Amino acid sequence: MQANPPDLRPDRAGLPRIDGSARPGQPKIGMVSLGCPKALVDSERILTRLRAEGYAISPDYAGAGAVIVNTCGFLDSAKAESLEAIGEALEANGRVIVTGCLGAEPEYITGAHPKVLAVTGPHQYEAVLDAVHKAVPPSPDPFIDLLPASGVSLTPRHYSYLKISEGCNHACKFCIIPAMRGRLASRPAHAVIREAERLVEAGVKELLVISQDTSAYGLDIRYAEERGHRAHITDLARDLGSLGAWVRLHYVYPYPHVRELIPLMAEGLVLPYLDVPFQHGSPSVLKRMARPAASAKTLDEIAAWRRDCPEITLRSTFIVGFPGETEAEFEELLDWLDEAQLDRVGCFQYENVAGARAAALPDHVPEELKAERWARFMEKAQAISAAKLARKVGQRLEAIVDEVDADGVATTRTKGDAPEFDGNLFLDEGTEGLRPGDIVRAEVDEASEYDLYGRVIGRA
Repeated sequence: MQANPPDLRPDRAGLPRIDGSARPGQPKIGMVSLGCPKALVDSERILTRLRAEGYAISPDYAGAGAVIVNTCGFLDSAKAESLEAIGEALEANGRVIVTGCLGAEPEYITGAHPKVLAVTGPHQYEAVLDAVHKAVPPSPDPFIDLLPASGVSLTPRHYSYLKISEGCNHACKFCIIPAMRGRLASRPAHAVIREAERLVEAGVKELLVISQDTSAYGLDIRYAEERGHRAHITDLARDLGSLGAWVRLHYVYPYPHVRELIPLMAEGLVLPYLDVPFQHGSPSVLKRMARPAASAKTLDEIAAWRRDCPEITLRSTFIVGFPGETEAEFEELLDWLDEAQLDRVGCFQYENVAGARAAALPDHVPEELKAERWARFMEKAQAISAAKLARKVGQRLEAIVDEVDADGVATTRTKGDAPEFDGNLFLDEGTEGLRPGDIVRAEVDEASEYDLYGRVIGRA
């Protein structure tokens, strides 16, 4: 059993699951998908198109005619990780096509790895396909190569990410996402609902709604209504909630209209879970970050959310060591966290990003002080998490099964746990016959800092 890692960054998704089955002679393409869940969705779309053209997907370098590396460019450390992955693919395979956020800086990539076959930017699907066609010509068999109705999924079959928009209209000083992925571009609501319907029809039990700014969904298209569906996050959440799957909302900025989502959670239409990127608790730091939120008002919003839906789980990520952060401002963050009592918390140390305005700010915090503040922050966050989970001992909760190991121990998640990012509820009694995607009722017997332990008492 593994505990929830306390330092997950928002630019990281879980490892993709790739089915390597292929017919004899079928051309194969490998995929290395780095970055956040939004990038994982991009990888799924690329692979879906390739499958439709007769390609198989290779789970390793050796069996691939070429390898696509979907990169991340969110932080300098993420860029370094992307360059390392490109180098590894070149060494193991030799034929590499680069795409994703770091692809917006082609000279940066080719300067380090001049032998890559092609470099494309984020969501440039056609350019990726053109590069694949040139490197490994397609050879489709129309009688065998059938595109699954739900497309290619890089997550387990029982849950799926559902991307509702691209880009972002904010100008946060530490971020270059708008420069890489552009301004907010919302998908039509009817297209999102149709995709969700297909996923549920294919057996998906949990829909993970993602975007760069979920709260702003529909703003750019003036909340257009088409084919009976309105492009507003409240309407979209209500429509998704009618499909019978768990619906989990990620990257929700705490705008006032978010309070309209809370009754849907209280009614059980969507999960009582909000992933909100608060980033800091000091008003002066938030102002320097150019964040579209005020810490005092968000505390009021949190109190109102909990009043209207007491079972709500709140998750967020924070940055420590932002340029100019004083000890007093860091203490404000700790005090804010004490009052907010968030359920799930991640934190990372500020890093300069080429092109981000924060790099030019004065009074950068020394690395050793960043690390010390990170440790203090996580100590407090861990204590809050441990206390909250301890209060769940003896409760009976619904949980979705992610896997069952050879010893019969089931790794599950409650409604308050997102896959890859949050904790787990481990069950070691009553698990006979359970399979991934099953939803059970469980009684909690023990708790640790990030995880729960219990037994199955029935099916939900």
